Amino acid sequence: MAWNEPGGGGNQHDPWSGGGRRGSGNGGGGNGGGNNQGPPDLDEALKKFQDKINKMLGGGRGKRGGGGNGGTGGGKRNVFALPGLLLIVALAIWAATGFYLVDQSERGVVLRFGKFQEIVNPGLHWNPPLIDDVRMVNVTRVRSITQTKSMLTQDENIVEVEMSAQYRVADPADFVLNVRNPDITIENALDSALRHVVGGTEMDQILTSGRELLADTVSTRLQTYLNNYNIGVTIQTINVESTSAPDAVQEAFDDVIKAREDRQRSINQAIGYANAIIPVAQGQAQRMIEQAQGYRESVVADAQGNSNRFNSLLSEYRNAPQIMRDRMYIETMSEVLSSTSKVLVDISESSPLMVLPLDQLQKNQGGSAESNEDTARQSGGQAGMDPRLLDRLRNNNQSQTSNSIRREGR
Repeated sequence: MAWNEPGGGGNQHDPWSGGGRRGSGNGGGGNGGGNNQGPPDLDEALKKFQDKINKMLGGGRGKRGGGGNGGTGGGKRNVFALPGLLLIVALAIWAATGFYLVDQSERGVVLRFGKFQEIVNPGLHWNPPLIDDVRMVNVTRVRSITQTKSMLTQDENIVEVEMSAQYRVADPADFVLNVRNPDITIENALDSALRHVVGGTEMDQILTSGRELLADTVSTRLQTYLNNYNIGVTIQTINVESTSAPDAVQEAFDDVIKAREDRQRSINQAIGYANAIIPVAQGQAQRMIEQAQGYRESVVADAQGNSNRFNSLLSEYRNAPQIMRDRMYIETMSEVLSSTSKVLVDISESSPLMVLPLDQLQKNQGGSAESNEDTARQSGGQAGMDPRLLDRLRNNNQSQTSNSIRREGR
C-alpha cells in the first residue's frame, strides 16, 4: 500500500513525517504529536475540499472508525447546493465586471435601463452591469469634417467650394442622447448653412475677397443650427479650403481674374502718381498764395505810408501854404526834369552864365572827354544867344529875388 493511500489505519508514512511513531489510542490514527513538521499535503487538502463539496451536495462519505474498519455512510443529497454555488460564482463575476476606468480626456454618460442617470468624471468607477450602460465620450479631442460641394450663387453661377469644420463636444449627455448620429447631423447642417450663404453671395466675392466673410457667416449659421438641435457641440473654426469655378469655364474665369488684377494694378499706379503730383501742386499753390498775401500787405503798407505822408504834408501845408507850394513845385520839377534831356539855364545879373549838361552827365563815364567838349561847345555858344531871352531870364531872376526878400521880411 502507498504511503498516502487512504485506509491505512493511521499508519501513513509520508516522507515529511520524520518517521514518527504511530499513535495507538487515536481512532483513525495519524502522524503523532509534534513530529509532523512538514508542509501540508496537497492531495489531502484537495481531498478535504472535495469532501466538503460532496457534503454540500449530499453525497459525502462518513468518517472511518478507530480500527480502520468503519464503513461509509450515505447522506441525503441537497438539490439547492449546486445552483446556489453557481449563483454565488455568477454574482462574483457580475460584480467584477462592473468596474471601469474613465480617462482624463473622457466623460462617462451613465444610462440606467436606457434612461439618463449621470455624467461621471475621470477615475475608477463601478456601475452594476446589465443595468447601467456607460458610454464614453471624448470631450477634449477636436473633431473635423470636410465637404466639397457644387452650388448655385446669387448671380446664377456654379461654384465649387471645399470647406472644413472643426468642432468639440461641449455637453456629453446631449451629444449621446439627443441625436442618433452626431457626425452625419453636423455634416448635413454644414451643407445646409453653406448652401444658404453661397446662395446669397455673388460669385466674384466667393472667388476673390469674400472668402473670409463666407467662413464667418457659415460658422455663425452652423452654430445656430446645432444649438437648435441641442447636439451639445461647439464649433471651433470654419476654413474655406478652396473656391473655384467649374472645370469647363475655369480658363475664362482665370482670364477675368487676371484682367481684374491688371485693373487694380493700373489703379494703384494712378493713385501713386496722384500722390506724387498733388503735394507738388499744393506746394506751388501755397507759395503763390503766400506771395499774393505778401504783395497785398506791401501794397497796403505802401498806400498807408503814402496816406500818412499826405496827411503830414496837409498839416504842414495848413501851417505854411506858400512854402509847401514852393517845395512841392521844386520836388515835382526835379522829378520831371530828371527824366528829360532838356537843359535848364538860370541867368541872373549877379552870377555868371552856367550851363549844366544833365543829359551828358547821365552818359557812360568812358565818354567823359566827349562830354567836356560838348560842354565847352555849349558854353561857347552863350554869346550868340538871343538878347530877348537874356532879358526875360534877368526879369525872372529879379522877381524871384524880390519874393525871397519879402518872405524873409514877413
